[in-house]
Amino acid sequence: MNRRTFLAATAIGASAAAIQPAAAEDRQKAADNAADRDLAGVCDLHLHAAPDSRARSLTEFDMALEARAAGYRAVLYKSNDFACHDRAFHLRRALPGVELFGSIVLNRTTGSTLNPYAVQKALETTGSLCRAVWMPTLDARYAVRTYKGPGDGIAVTDDADRLLPEVIEIMELCARADIIFATGHSAPVESLAMAQTARDMGLKKCVITHPNSLIWQMTPQQIERAAGLGAWIEYCYLPRVWGQGTAMPQYPRQSLEQMKDYLCVAPEQTFVTTDLGQPGLPRPVEGMRLAIADMRRIGLSESRIRAMTADTPAGLVNLGPQA
Repeated sequence: MNRRTFLAATAIGASAAAIQPAAAEDRQKAADNAADRDLAGVCDLHLHAAPDSRARSLTEFDMALEARAAGYRAVLYKSNDFACHDRAFHLRRALPGVELFGSIVLNRTTGSTLNPYAVQKALETTGSLCRAVWMPTLDARYAVRTYKGPGDGIAVTDDADRLLPEVIEIMELCARADIIFATGHSAPVESLAMAQTARDMGLKKCVITHPNSLIWQMTPQQIERAAGLGAWIEYCYLPRVWGQGTAMPQYPRQSLEQMKDYLCVAPEQTFVTTDLGQPGLPRPVEGMRLAIADMRRIGLSESRIRAMTADTPAGLVNLGPQA
């Protein structure tokens, strides 16, 4: 190789070496931008953050920051023990740029029985940011009896399996306020009774709480019946990330095929939440990224993914079409 050829080859090699890092950086930026587009407009209506009575992986302030940075449209906080719509009011003032909402869960902290007055006061709170009322969850009679917890739990039906008058009163409050009434950790048959009553009274936002999870799992026929009554089906992503080798190894991990089976039962009435915030598991924003990736893997269209993660949940918290 003569001197001129050597110098030319050296120059080309140096140029290529200089280009490679830039190309890699550009690819990473493109990947990041694609991920951001995935999350633009997302509305996660079921997640957990501190302050809470259980350990959480992030605070409500952290969640608002991460959601805003990712391009979320809305977040609805849930605590099994405390109302969080009042905190959402303050967080909105500190962190504009993302719609923050709270909710109330009718567990023992609101009384040993269902408490319509607590719901009324939540709906009257400054800002009107309580956008969901959940029937009992950890303290639900069905859950307590199934898992052999202390006491009898909070009932939603009487001994003849009829909905209690307090349930109907709470449903009426939610109907008048046009907010979500969620079935919580009720038995599948109890949730179906609530869906039927919601249909009868004209309640438009009855949500069947994670019928893809543990003892609340519904059969495809039950989900179809609930959707046919006008109820909305909440698919939570949590069962896809817990299980063996995680911080929640006691629960069986849901397979991708099972996820597909659930999401394809009544897709037009289904929306996706993370139900995340537990230590040792993905934080909610990362969980939503994983959920969207899985939704693509099972073959859902981009329009269906958008509906399940953004458009449908946005409507449930009374946000209009996004410009």
